[in-house]
Amino acid sequence: MRAFEPIFRNPHLLTILGNFWPRDYDVARYPMERRLIRTDDRTQVLVQTQRPACEPIGEVVFLHGLEGGGDAGYIRSMAWHALEAGFAAHRFHMRTCGGTENLCQTLYHAGLTSDLRAFLEQAHEQSRACPLFLIGFSLGGNVSLKLAGELGETDLIRGVCAISTPIDLGASARRIGKPDNRLYERRFVKRMKQRLIATGRYSPADLKDAHSLYEIDDRVTAPSFGFRNADHYYATQSSKNFLDRIRVPALLIQSRDDTFIPFEIFHHPAFATNPHLRLIATEHGGHLGFLARAGQRFWVDDVAIDFVGSLARQNAPLHVSATG
Repeated sequence: MRAFEPIFRNPHLLTILGNFWPRDYDVARYPMERRLIRTDDRTQVLVQTQRPACEPIGEVVFLHGLEGGGDAGYIRSMAWHALEAGFAAHRFHMRTCGGTENLCQTLYHAGLTSDLRAFLEQAHEQSRACPLFLIGFSLGGNVSLKLAGELGETDLIRGVCAISTPIDLGASARRIGKPDNRLYERRFVKRMKQRLIATGRYSPADLKDAHSLYEIDDRVTAPSFGFRNADHYYATQSSKNFLDRIRVPALLIQSRDDTFIPFEIFHHPAFATNPHLRLIATEHGGHLGFLARAGQRFWVDDVAIDFVGSLARQNAPLHVSATG
């Protein structure tokens, strides 16, 4: 693995450019299949699938971040590199995302794993010989790690990679509420309100007094799923609670200067005690902003795809040693 040398060192600049940097690929080579997957009697989620020209060496399921989707730049570039490496690529949308607001009777939240598990069970049933991997970004990383912990010893997935992940939801919500993140939070809040209104269950008047992620989670997300309040939701749904239960190789990639996530939350004892966990910590990178100065621009794509590629090529039981 080559060391990460950022194109810039300012975390805000990397965060913004990581989102908007051009991704120009010959997508016609890998036609997109759009499917609605029923995960329970009341829910359908969108999955966009692309397949390599050859027999796939494995299948990767990508999970987007807060208010994101399969068209997010970080998914488009990594899906491309996964396909080039011989993987099938599934862009999994959480419920009410990707234009499915009217296909779900409930919202999504940062610890909701049932939809993802239902899709993985269907995919595993269809292709038992092909290993399945999860790659989650930000909030999607929290969902991926939490599910891996819930599954424990499992044949359903062979490995998981989580990038810029708020493993402590409460600490991350407080961090994004700080003044230096105000522009990002306003953007998230605006998108959340638009999606909630699009479900037809909320009006602008219902949400007009909610100006932060915490307030939306406290007034809408938490009560929608039976949590007492936002603090109860964050405390129970953070993937840090499940790290010690993970029994498949799990790679976490995190920058120390992430503008949304305090790095202190990664001083978690599971990284020292659970041999299945590996943490790669870079000095710079912002939030999902791992743009390299030289070579392949999207450094994190190489790291993540090399990780799942090495696992896909192994036949023996898989283990990863812990590193700090």
